[in-house]
Amino acid sequence: MLVHEDHPDLRRLLEEGKVVSYFGYGSLVNRLTLRTKFLAIRRARVRGWRRFWMPRSIPPVALLTVRPEAQFETEGVVVFDHADHLPAVDEREAGYKRRLVQPARVSVEHGPAAGVPLFIYEASRDEPTAEDVSCIILQSYLDAVMQGFFGLYGEKGLRRFVDETDGFEAEVLLDRLAPRYPRSVALHPGEAELFDRLLTERGVSYIVPC
Repeated sequence: MLVHEDHPDLRRLLEEGKVVSYFGYGSLVNRLTLRTKFLAIRRARVRGWRRFWMPRSIPPVALLTVRPEAQFETEGVVVFDHADHLPAVDEREAGYKRRLVQPARVSVEHGPAAGVPLFIYEASRDEPTAEDVSCIILQSYLDAVMQGFFGLYGEKGLRRFVDETDGFEAEVLLDRLAPRYPRSVALHPGEAELFDRLLTERGVSYIVPC
């Protein structure tokens, strides 16, 4: 299944070596949050990383990131982009470090080519962090991520995202009506109810903005 129409120059740019790719496991899964004119996007799985909410002290907002976990497979997407867009992606992913992924660790659905450099972004631990830090998850950010998974993987895939992501002990800040996430999205009919139901089943707790 193609999840987005390919850019007409994709083949030429591939031949010229002007394409890079990166694995998205959070907001990058939702193409509405992307800020570059990317070339193609595909459903994909990466082996050796697991998604989790990493607590932070400053600011006290949890980051969705990945940590090494042998043999675990994480669903997401691979975005194929212009190589000269990579600095802009790095800027978008401020607070994350870009890591190179070995080709054997990723499975791409109908990938347009082999041999394209593939990266994954891991949250930097250079800033103060602690497992007992009291931090929050922004509902507006979570909505963007969940909409992306729902659109690509359906309700079953969305449930896998909720069930397989560690760290949902952090409280979710109810900012849907006044989003604090800068790349917030408009939800489609029924999505809010579905997302809230799955999170409630996961045991997520909520707080109201001050």
